[in-house]
Amino acid sequence: MSVRYYVYISDAKVDMLLPQVDAGFSRRRTTEVGFSLKFVNARHSVEAEASDRVTRLERVVRHLDDFGDVGTVDEPGQYFRGRLLMRWGPLSPGGTPLVYFGGHTEHTIVGLGGARGHVFGTPTSASAEQDQAFAPSTMPGMLAALAALGTPGEEAVSPEALASVHRANRMMRGTDQEVEFLAKRLLHGPSPYPELDAHHGMTVLLGSPLFVALAD
Repeated sequence: MSVRYYVYISDAKVDMLLPQVDAGFSRRRTTEVGFSLKFVNARHSVEAEASDRVTRLERVVRHLDDFGDVGTVDEPGQYFRGRLLMRWGPLSPGGTPLVYFGGHTEHTIVGLGGARGHVFGTPTSASAEQDQAFAPSTMPGMLAALAALGTPGEEAVSPEALASVHRANRMMRGTDQEVEFLAKRLLHGPSPYPELDAHHGMTVLLGSPLFVALAD
């Protein structure tokens, strides 16, 4: 059995999808965890919560792999999987608590963005996210954040949404890490900056990840 080192899990998407995948799963886990918590200490309670988080995600991922429209980065379906060298880190344009992963294949520039609170080891701030008009993992919230990264005086390129993703990837700094992921497709179209691309005819893909994990 493969073991993943998760760096990001979107609990919000898992909570939304799980009842559609297995209506009885949440009830069973609530009963099991509620019974177990009567007999364990606080430390074990935290461990049980983390284990449950991964279990719930993996149930959704198995269903999508078996029955969902899951494609690749170069040929995405409603969802897409990938294993790429990506640069990632927190972005806070306009105060939006966004974590962003940027990378590319020979044919596609891909960006993944979501709520920074879903990164493992990051303290969540409910008040910070409630203050946002849209959650960072939604397309309106993500595009608003990425648009704020544009430099003053830079001419907008139509479609602006694709240009925002292209700009964000060019601005990412740091060390590449190989990661694997499963994401919901939000946006896919031709590159608005072909003169800057490494190859002719590249496309731009924006997704909201269910998970990101470090690859072996």
